[in-house]
Amino acid sequence: MNIKRNGKAVTLKIANSFSNIDRLIKIGYVRACFSLFVCLFLIFFLQYVHTLTNTGSLSLLIAQVSVSSSTWQRFQIFHQWGLENGDKRTDGWLLVYSPLPVGGIFLFYLVIVWLGPKLMSYREPVNIKALLIIYNFSMVCLSAYMFYEFTASFWLANYSLVCQLVDYSETPLAMRMAKVCWWFYFSKVIELTDTVFFILRKKNNQLTFLHVYHHGAMIFNWWAGVKYVAGGQSFLIGLINSFVHVVMYMYYGLAALGPQMHKYLWWKDYLTSLQLLQFFIVTIHTAVNLYADCDFPDSMNIIVLGYAFSLIALFSNFYYQNYISKKTKMA
Repeated sequence: MNIKRNGKAVTLKIANSFSNIDRLIKIGYVRACFSLFVCLFLIFFLQYVHTLTNTGSLSLLIAQVSVSSSTWQRFQIFHQWGLENGDKRTDGWLLVYSPLPVGGIFLFYLVIVWLGPKLMSYREPVNIKALLIIYNFSMVCLSAYMFYEFTASFWLANYSLVCQLVDYSETPLAMRMAKVCWWFYFSKVIELTDTVFFILRKKNNQLTFLHVYHHGAMIFNWWAGVKYVAGGQSFLIGLINSFVHVVMYMYYGLAALGPQMHKYLWWKDYLTSLQLLQFFIVTIHTAVNLYADCDFPDSMNIIVLGYAFSLIALFSNFYYQNYISKKTKMA
C-alpha cells in the first residue's frame, strides 16, 4: 500500500511540475523575448568561446583587448575576430560569414510570430492545401537527400563515432561533408515557413515556446556549426535529424491530403517519441566525445549538450501534456 501511495505521490509531483512548465511557456511575450535572447546569446557566446579556444591566436587577441579603452571596442574586437577566424571554405557561402543576416531573418520571424495571429484574428483561415502538399513533400525530398549525403560522406570518409575531427581540407569528401552541413543549416531557415503556415491556418495552439525556441536556436546553432566546424563530430546531429524530418514531413504531407488519409496516420504519437530518441542519442554521442580526449572543440560540445537537455525537457513536457495527461483524464 505504501509503495502505491508513494508512486501516486511521485506521479502527482511530476504532473504538477509539467503543468507549471506548460503555464510558463504559454505566455506569449515571454516566449518571443526569451527565444530571441537565447538565440542571440548563442551566436556571440559561440563566437567568443571558439575564439578563446583558438590557442594559436589567443595571446594576440588578449593584447588587442587589453589596449582597448571601452567595452564596446572590446566587443567589436571579439566580434571581428570571430568573423575572421571561421572556416575559410564556407565563409563565402550564403548566410555564413556573419550572423547579422540570419539574425535579421529571425527578428523578422519573431515579428511574424507576434503580429501574425493578431492580423489573422478577424479573418478566416487561408486555404493553402495545395501549397502545404507541395511544401511538405519537397521537405521530405530535401531531408532524404541530406540524410543520404551525411550517411555517404561519413561512411566513405571512415568517420569515428567516438572522436571525429573536422577535415578543413578541400578534398572532395571534406567538401561534400561541408556542403551537406550548409544545406542542413539552410533547411532550418526554410523550416521557419512552418510557423507562417500555422498562422495562416489559424493553428495558433501550435505556436508554442517549444516551436519558436526549437526553430530559432537550430538556425543559430547551425550557423556556428557551418561557420566553424563544418563536419567532424557534428555530422551525427544532421544525419539523425534529417531522417526524423523525412518521417515528420511525410506525416504532414499525408495529413495535408485530406481527412481520408487520417486513418492511415495512426503512428502520429510515435513522432514525438522518435524526436525524443534523437535527442537522447545526440546527448550520449556528445557526452562520449567530451569524455574522450578529443580535439573537437569542447565549447561546441557543451552548447550541443545543453541544447539537447533543454529539448529533452521541452519535448517530454509536450509528450506528457498531449498524450499521457489526456489519456489519464479520459480514463
